[in-house]
Amino acid sequence: MAVTDSASVTVPAPYDGEARESVARDSAVHEGILRRQSARESAARTYARALPIVPVRARGLTIEGADGRRYLDCLSGAGTLALGHNHPVVLEAIRKVIDSGAPLHVLDLATPVKDAFTTELFRTLPAGLADRARVQFCGPAGTDAVEAALKLVRTASGRSGILAFTGAYHGMTAGALEASGGAQDVRVTRLPYPQDYRCPFGIGGPRGAEIAARWTRSLLDDTKSGVPRPAGMILEPVQGEGGVIPAPDAWLRRMRSLTEDRSIPLIADEVQTGVGRTGAFWAVEHSGVVPDVMVMSKAIGGSLPLAVIVYRDDLDVWPPGAHAGTFRGNQLAMAAGAATLSYVRENRLAERAGELGTRMLGQLQHLAEDFSCIGDVRGRGLMIGVELVDPEGAPDTGPSGLADAPLLGAPAATPLPAAPDLAAAVRDACLDRGLIVELGGRHSSVVRLLPPLTITDEQAAAVVDRFADALVAVARARHA
Repeated sequence: MAVTDSASVTVPAPYDGEARESVARDSAVHEGILRRQSARESAARTYARALPIVPVRARGLTIEGADGRRYLDCLSGAGTLALGHNHPVVLEAIRKVIDSGAPLHVLDLATPVKDAFTTELFRTLPAGLADRARVQFCGPAGTDAVEAALKLVRTASGRSGILAFTGAYHGMTAGALEASGGAQDVRVTRLPYPQDYRCPFGIGGPRGAEIAARWTRSLLDDTKSGVPRPAGMILEPVQGEGGVIPAPDAWLRRMRSLTEDRSIPLIADEVQTGVGRTGAFWAVEHSGVVPDVMVMSKAIGGSLPLAVIVYRDDLDVWPPGAHAGTFRGNQLAMAAGAATLSYVRENRLAERAGELGTRMLGQLQHLAEDFSCIGDVRGRGLMIGVELVDPEGAPDTGPSGLADAPLLGAPAATPLPAAPDLAAAVRDACLDRGLIVELGGRHSSVVRLLPPLTITDEQAAAVVDRFADALVAVARARHA
């Protein structure tokens, strides 16, 4: 089947002998690379298992594989590619540094490229932080920045405990994993993260968020809670890997008030939500919250590895060398990042993401009316999740049966059992139709859409159409 998008030509079907030979050759290259990857790389590889493609060219939303097929990429490097693949302003910024003869590796020395990046980054920060902020360049990945943030608040407070939330994901290094959902560490206290569809209190909505906030307050103020005054609280304004769950604005303001009143630094993990993704430049801006520490990576490097933390100057008490990283001076990433930050800001792509995301959410919610396997559609801006469920399964009341007995107010919609097998089948069917998506959520049953902020209206319509077609195909196959 030929696959197209609004920015590319159709990949032709092999009608003549020469075309057939070319397709066979491309296919052999594709299969050979995948076979060698499977034989050589570790069992820890993830995306490659679910997405057996070999990208060789890319531009904007479109990827072309070694087998000649084209795909609409709604994974975007797990949210890294704010401007999509190989955006001209990013390529030009990289070429300019290379052609200038500037050093590419400078540790933490000052350079014009670094100064330009820092200036542009500070220009985008929430009001109330930029005028008293400090920045620490970390290792190349977001998890390195999380480690730095945890170390910073522990050093500044003299305390060791951390407050984190169920369903969180902060990275793969030891400290970041400790603060992620599913890990167990005595220094990390788990708090309920509010959500509507699978509310831990069986009620959802503002009342569920209020109960979650009161739970946190009680834990902090009860001298017998077993939780001593922590060094900090870390949260995601929208849980990404946890299933695309936006934090209610009122709840987030409560977390800010609770931590501020008790001199507990608040760390906002904006690794995936930052740089316009959610409809604001930084997701905390939706609620008007100014955190004490912001963790940033992914899109700030313009597709190249870069990670920083930005924090209040009074927390800057660590001695020289307290946190370092050999590759924290990546000049190409800083140039690409400065160009990306500037382009998003000047072209108001955050606002565009909010408008287009709202439209796509509406279209997907309308789609849910025709597909009983869609349990919930949620998100913010161009960070969208579709949770797939088993429509024939018994209602999922959870271990405590709270969905059958909501604590207060009107009950939330009783969730149906998660359907990870169905979600995997839909992901595969999307790939067959030239659409790259990935799964997330506590049960890997949430189809996640993270298109670049430069996606056009026509491409957005194509994404929804291909997703709908994949749902129809999977539904037919399951009832055949």
